[in-house]
Amino acid sequence: MSGFAIFNIEVKKPEEYKEYVEKVKPIAEKFGGEYIVRGGETKVLEGTWAYPRTVVIKFPSYEKALEWYNSDEYKPIKQIRLENSIGNGIIIKGV
Repeated sequence: MSGFAIFNIEVKKPEEYKEYVEKVKPIAEKFGGEYIVRGGETKVLEGTWAYPRTVVIKFPSYEKALEWYNSDEYKPIKQIRLENSIGNGIIIKGV
């Protein structure tokens, strides 16, 4: 069963955030991650979608997604995101 990391983000410091964008993809790929959505045009249909940027990364399993998120490799990269954006994130089991 696949696992998905889903983030809804507002970038506060675009220039600094670029470093995160450059460095995160190879680390996600190392854990089997594949970007399904990385930004793009959005139309909110129901409810409230808090931030303008959505990212969806598909992993081979829920466990692999958690392993990526909690990895030593991702930890310093995650800090770049946290310092330069606000947002919400979940890891969820998929089909």
